[in-house]
Amino acid sequence: MKHNIIASLAAAGLLIFGITGCEKDTSLYHTEQQDLSNKAMVKVYSSTLGATRNYVYFDNLPVTGAGIAYGNLFPSVSFYAAIRPGNLSVEIRDTLLTTTQNAIRYSSNFQAGKYYTIFTYDTLNAAKQVTVEDKIEVPKDTTARIRFANMIYSRTAVPAVDIYSIKQKANIFTNVPVARVTDFIPFASDIADTLFVRATGTSVDLTQLNAIVPREKRSYTIVLRGVYQLTTGTLARTLTSFTTY
Repeated sequence: MKHNIIASLAAAGLLIFGITGCEKDTSLYHTEQQDLSNKAMVKVYSSTLGATRNYVYFDNLPVTGAGIAYGNLFPSVSFYAAIRPGNLSVEIRDTLLTTTQNAIRYSSNFQAGKYYTIFTYDTLNAAKQVTVEDKIEVPKDTTARIRFANMIYSRTAVPAVDIYSIKQKANIFTNVPVARVTDFIPFASDIADTLFVRATGTSVDLTQLNAIVPREKRSYTIVLRGVYQLTTGTLARTLTSFTTY
């Protein structure tokens, strides 16, 4: 009977090793390691106004376990999702049957060993995307790296913007239009700075990001999102950041 019980548990995948009173056999434990050099690495940032539950599919295969809401990042923090490389169809949509959001559908070539960020933007019924390669370089000195993505929304044409650094007393990005993502630039690490958004060529502050403290050798993305004309509310123009790498 004892042997039958053990056999049944093993067949069901429920047999647990390491019984009390026995010497631990460390050969039963191992850490699985995967070689991701043959994968493309992707993350998604949602700037689509009012988005609440966006899911991401590559060649009809889902990669997101939970919906991505406006202002959120997938995967979180500095992680990426690993996908197979190649020319893939991409779909970003709300799966709720009653949604008013149009699905974003397009194709892009994701190369093995490279990193990408997909930015969604605009409104629910006109959602769009910008896919960029994240050219990851770890600084050899003590600096960090920073880039800027302009994902602001307006019904009418708005000027390009500059990003002004209080510490540097100068613009660090200039004349960046809507739906554009800059390259990374070196940036002082471990020092608190405040960044202001200004219409290009002006000194009028549209919004700001207070006390950003980039860490040594890390890469960050600064995003301008929301409605250009709004100064308060959940969809107000906002300058925010996330750790890219």
